Amino acid sequence: MSQTIDNLRTKLQTKLNAISSHLNTVKTHLETSSKEVESSIHTKLDEAKTKLESKKQEIINAKAKLAERVEAKKTEIEEWKAKREHEKLVAHADRAEDFAATAIIIALAAVEEAEVAILEAVAARIDAEAE
Repeated sequence: MSQTIDNLRTKLQTKLNAISSHLNTVKTHLETSSKEVESSIHTKLDEAKTKLESKKQEIINAKAKLAERVEAKKTEIEEWKAKREHEKLVAHADRAEDFAATAIIIALAAVEEAEVAILEAVAARIDAEAE
């Protein structure tokens, strides 16, 4: 059992590290954006929009999975615990792990949406100051 928990922790930590890395990239883009020329900002904005667009279906699927999970009956799980229905509890644990992984996908998508919003704000400010 300890190995299973360690594997889950490692799997989720890897995904969280990816989010952290992406956040650092967004932060770096924001820090350097004031030093870049207008065309570079627009290029980065276009790239970020393209990347976000390509992940929209993944985002939709992930949100649907989360909605299904929320609808799960908690009382049923409590009954399984009371009846010590091990196989059902293991299946529930597997679904809970999948839920956690899906939540991480949504968090990463939110970071990408934030990146687009940041770049749009910078581009808008550049456009406003060019007038």
